[in-house]
Amino acid sequence: MYVIAIAWLYITVLMAATEPNITAGILTFALYGLAPLALFLWLFGTPQRRRQSAREAVDDVVGQDDGADTRRDQ
Repeated sequence: MYVIAIAWLYITVLMAATEPNITAGILTFALYGLAPLALFLWLFGTPQRRRQSAREAVDDVVGQDDGADTRRDQ
């Protein structure tokens, strides 16, 4: 996924470099490069975020000490 992001940024930097003035170049990079890339990474990162939150929820439940384990009295 990051290879696609890097390639897209490379293409949009080259597109922005060919613009006649700096304002057009910045707008080209922002509107053709950063905005769609942010949307792409957000959409395709959603399953990973869900897995991470589920993993954290399981870790919270499993990590709690329920007192069921036997310990040697001191």
